[in-house]
Amino acid sequence: MSSTASQPARTHAQTGPEAADWAERLRVANINPRTGLATDYLNHFNEAVMLLEMIPDMPECAEDFLTWSPLSYAEHFTASNFKARDLAIEAYEKADPNVRARFDHITQTLHSILTAVGTAMREVEKDQTRIKLAEQATLWVQPLIAACGGIIHGGADADVETIMAN
Repeated sequence: MSSTASQPARTHAQTGPEAADWAERLRVANINPRTGLATDYLNHFNEAVMLLEMIPDMPECAEDFLTWSPLSYAEHFTASNFKARDLAIEAYEKADPNVRARFDHITQTLHSILTAVGTAMREVEKDQTRIKLAEQATLWVQPLIAACGGIIHGGADADVETIMAN
């Protein structure tokens, strides 16, 4: 049995020219044809990290971070200006279930961490505590975002267990 990670994301019905056309549509739209995933989704998390990184220098930015909320892959693209957003959602739905499961596991972890940090920031009053929360959260989420990027790009299996254990 061949690995699906090296083949274009597609439905089982697509073969030959259909598969090549699908892969080209994805490539042109900046969606990885091998995985069916787009790096644009990482902007959702990078926005949160950017806000967290601003908090040590400008503690009032904690309020901006608190407006961030988790979005699923489909929700992100539905709300985005990504020109091929419908194609991105379709490709995600057609992606290899194993790839999508690994990807979803990490993004759910990212959402959990960022939501928990937001909850903690709402419960504290001191800027110094919010700064510590922001700094720690950044250290936690950046490797996970990188792992998501690895999955999107179809690289070698990310060692998710190692990343999440650290």
